[in-house]
Amino acid sequence: MNRQATKKRERERTPNNRTTTGFRISDELWAVLHQLLPVHVNTNRFGGGRPRASDRDCADAIFYVLRTGCQWQALDQTELCAHSTAHDRFQEWVQAGVFLKLWQAGIEQFEELCGIDWDWLSMDGAMTKAPLGGGKNRPQSDRPRQERGETQPAHRGARRPYRPHH
Repeated sequence: MNRQATKKRERERTPNNRTTTGFRISDELWAVLHQLLPVHVNTNRFGGGRPRASDRDCADAIFYVLRTGCQWQALDQTELCAHSTAHDRFQEWVQAGVFLKLWQAGIEQFEELCGIDWDWLSMDGAMTKAPLGGGKNRPQSDRPRQERGETQPAHRGARRPYRPHH
């Protein structure tokens, strides 16, 4: 068995940034989100396996990525959660519709607290003709006619086949 000697680090590891690891979702948001999460079923036939990362830690990591726009692999430099675990849980929750349900719960809660003026919101969807869009019977453009898959001829003169001089 050939063991490679581990190389000692030449520089000290950069300490974790407290602004990244200090971000956690609020207890109020967690109370709503926790009710929407699918129940995890252990598929190990003996009931064992590696301990599952907590949903709260994964939620912190997922919302950190969504909030900052960082890459998933950047999570490995934080103390939030491993990027692969957070991404897998994110995919699982998307499939279960968790984020859609969370959005709907937020809309319902806002409606109860403040009320939503739906008339004002519907004004955004006006269907009018574009002012410079042109008519249906406008003249066709002067561009060269080209069928799909056809290439345009090069405008460098006529191509002649190669003829060797004798």
